[in-house]
Amino acid sequence: MRSKVIITLIANYEKLSDGMVFTLLLVYSLFVRFPFFFRDYIDRDESTFILVGQSLVDGQLPYMLLWDLKPPVIFYFFASIIYFLGKSFIAVRLVGVIAVVCTAFCTFKLSARLTSVQTGFWIALVCVMLLSMFGSLQGLMSEHICMLFFMPAIYLLVRSRQPLFYFLAGILVGLSVMTKLNMAYPGLFLGAYIVIDSLKKRGLILQMALPLLYASGIFLIVFLTFLPYYVQGIGSKWWNSVILASIEYSASRRQSILSLSPIFILTGFLLYLSWRNRWLDFRNRDVHILIVVLIGVLFSYLKAGRVNGHYLIQIHPILVILIGSAVYHWRKSLNWKAPFLRYCYLLPLLIPVEAYVEYVAVVRNKIVHGTFYNGEGIRVPQYLFEHKVDTRNILFFEYHIGYWLLGQYPPSKAATHPSNICRDEIYPYFDNPRRSSMEELHFLLTELRPAIIVVRANRPVFDPLEVEENHYVASHLERHYRLLTTLDQASIYQLSE
Repeated sequence: MRSKVIITLIANYEKLSDGMVFTLLLVYSLFVRFPFFFRDYIDRDESTFILVGQSLVDGQLPYMLLWDLKPPVIFYFFASIIYFLGKSFIAVRLVGVIAVVCTAFCTFKLSARLTSVQTGFWIALVCVMLLSMFGSLQGLMSEHICMLFFMPAIYLLVRSRQPLFYFLAGILVGLSVMTKLNMAYPGLFLGAYIVIDSLKKRGLILQMALPLLYASGIFLIVFLTFLPYYVQGIGSKWWNSVILASIEYSASRRQSILSLSPIFILTGFLLYLSWRNRWLDFRNRDVHILIVVLIGVLFSYLKAGRVNGHYLIQIHPILVILIGSAVYHWRKSLNWKAPFLRYCYLLPLLIPVEAYVEYVAVVRNKIVHGTFYNGEGIRVPQYLFEHKVDTRNILFFEYHIGYWLLGQYPPSKAATHPSNICRDEIYPYFDNPRRSSMEELHFLLTELRPAIIVVRANRPVFDPLEVEENHYVASHLERHYRLLTTLDQASIYQLSE
């Protein structure tokens, strides 16, 4: 009976309010992401954000005690979760659900302006799927948070041309940029569009005011993140960590242009078809803004020279709006009524295979280990506690979320994110006395001499391309450590000397 009510509501979606749309998106997002609430970590980045966020709660500014290659708002965001909701995986993942739902809801509001309320709902539902499935997207990534800020900024700009909205949009774009630095490019492209668009208005004051208000909002956020360092006379630490390190990293980790070309070719082809067949109204200001932002994000990928799977979170909301709108107008032009579309409500239940697999894994873990929480990052600290192993001097080369559960910090700035150990190009930018990965490894293994080291079982510690570093760690473990135990994919080594 209840399922028939839900189906009826969706089928007659033109009658639903914004509140009902938000509620449906929340229920679906929670359904898809809930089984991942209990996993130790889904992506290394999320674990690193938690660690730096915890250090911020404990009174340390980002980049002081711990360091990672991200702007500071991401760390303040995670610190806020920990401060207000406690030290909880569920709290972090629940905020991830809210971030996805808010982004999808903005997608709905923008889509409904270009299509219909019903179509806008389905576009938003697709957005939830793309932000929650396929790879490491079930965690709370920096891309989720930057789009949580950026999508409302777009909506404010398309909703009204009131000066206050431009200032608020600038603040949101500033928060997005200080969460994920590459969003500076779509923010800049959007600013250029605002300048051009404002020239159509009457009056020189208004023409100048709107771009200035937008830019002022952005600079306000950037300044506020810089201010704590400036007050303490360490402004260079912010500049080196936020700006220079990111530039150097992007310049040194570029991929082949051929690996980037598919996304550019596909996006360009879809936009060309939409223009050629008039599936999108390219005279519409909403469409202008969406395309300008899309081009800005794609340009940021080109400048960075790489596109990881979770980077696509930054274009999924924009793409689904444009593609969904094009399909909507294509169907209308053909006057095509497909009977099978009435069964589309089944797709959201059939697609999230990853969620169903994780539900099974969570239940199995409860049966075997007596807890819903699962993963080596949880099992390793639990094992060390139960066996009364001294964890005051411990090094995680993998599953470093274990530091959080043990109440410890990584032993050095470079070790905050294990991958940073092998990024020689960024060492000059975080005041590290060691200048290379080999020097850092020598310090960690020989000078600190961890009593416990945790690595992935039967796999290289670092990327296989880091041959020298992998050989050094493996040789050191063989000579000075003994294998204490292996828990799933985690090997725990104990100092034998």
